[in-house]
Amino acid sequence: MLKKALIYIFIVFMLYGCTSNTSDVLQFRTGTYKTYLEDSDEVSTAIRNDSLQIEIYNNVRDTFSIRWKSNFEYELLKTNPKKGLDSLPFYVKITGVKDSTYTFKAYYKDSNFKQKGKAVKLSE
Repeated sequence: MLKKALIYIFIVFMLYGCTSNTSDVLQFRTGTYKTYLEDSDEVSTAIRNDSLQIEIYNNVRDTFSIRWKSNFEYELLKTNPKKGLDSLPFYVKITGVKDSTYTFKAYYKDSNFKQKGKAVKLSE
């Protein structure tokens, strides 16, 4: 009987945790963000709606189309690529959520280039 109760409690916590994380992550589909790369002082600002992300880095503005693959993964593609690397899709996977911040891992398709960082939501 105790074993069944423990299993039931475990399942309830798992389901609650998944639902909570999913609803928390949905807040990141739109808004204005500061993005900080791991092991770097580099910071960028991103403004995102349901289909576009405008990113400002070192006073340079880039526009990306954004396609959500799941609640935790999205793909960015530069709308006006200037170099070969710019024309590759950039995949972002949300690895953690806390309040108005998410951590991520990102990489270019078919590339060894990888980034880790965090994005802080500033406004809707």
